[in-house]
Amino acid sequence: MSARATGMRSGRWTVLQGQLRDRPSLVLVGVLLLLVLVIGVTRPGTVGPTWVANTILFAAPLGIVAAGQTLVMLTAGIDLSVAAVMTAAAYVAASQSYFGSIRAVILALAVGLVVGLLNGIGVAIFRVQPLIMTLGMGLVVSGVLLVYSLKVSPEGPPNVPDIVRTLGSGKVLGFVPNSALLWGAIATIVIVGLRQTGYGRLIYAIGDNPVACRLAGVRGWLVQLVTYVICGFLAAVAGLVLTGAINGADLSLGDVYLLPSVAAVVIGGTSIYGGNGGYAGTLVGALILTVLSSLFTLLDAPDPLKQILYGAIVVLLAAVYVRTAGDTG
Repeated sequence: MSARATGMRSGRWTVLQGQLRDRPSLVLVGVLLLLVLVIGVTRPGTVGPTWVANTILFAAPLGIVAAGQTLVMLTAGIDLSVAAVMTAAAYVAASQSYFGSIRAVILALAVGLVVGLLNGIGVAIFRVQPLIMTLGMGLVVSGVLLVYSLKVSPEGPPNVPDIVRTLGSGKVLGFVPNSALLWGAIATIVIVGLRQTGYGRLIYAIGDNPVACRLAGVRGWLVQLVTYVICGFLAAVAGLVLTGAINGADLSLGDVYLLPSVAAVVIGGTSIYGGNGGYAGTLVGALILTVLSSLFTLLDAPDPLKQILYGAIVVLLAAVYVRTAGDTG
């Protein structure tokens, strides 16, 4: 009887292992729920509809910028200019709001498109290493923005356009953040696009084996170019959502999103070598990082301790996820 019970437990564990290998994102969902439970236990009454809405509201900018980062990393690239683009888009929108909300938003999005295009040209056509190209472009954007902030002469201090404020901090039915709806729409497009379109399949193919794609006649450079443009555009959108959420803009607004935008992707299971992963995991990764930050704030942890724990947990989660997903091998 004991042997039979042991065998049944072993069989159930084997089934569970198989399910985790087939659906490694379940590990991330479990971690997310565990963090929420910890918050609920350490600060009773904190977790509720308002907390959930606010968590999603502040996770939206990270989730949106990480969507573009996911696409780029699937091609075996990386974009280190996204934080500068977020800042530039937000500042341009705020400083141009006196000339009309529509103009301000268009110019802000144009910043992302132009930077993404330049990154794409450098990486896809001139074969500059993505890390070097995007890091340099991020520095260029930051420098240009500094000059712009000194030269521009608005009628007053930067003011967030009403449409951006509504997008970033407004809510539907008094509960659902508008930014969550936008994030949901972007997530749907990215997930479906990666799984169901030729462009999505090419992203995976190029990240997995660019040489084979080139020999097969695939215009890999064009796919890379478009991907970096999309990443720049999404970074600009994330910047608008962020500035709308906090109702302000400054020259360091997006700086704190650079490493988390990469961490969310890695935690979500996307390989830094490209060709493997997806946005569903990144989405949960962005929520985990946001909830983790909320937990540290509630515990009033010192900043050095926050950084140590944050980094250690990110590495641990990424290692566990990659190990779980890699066992499918």
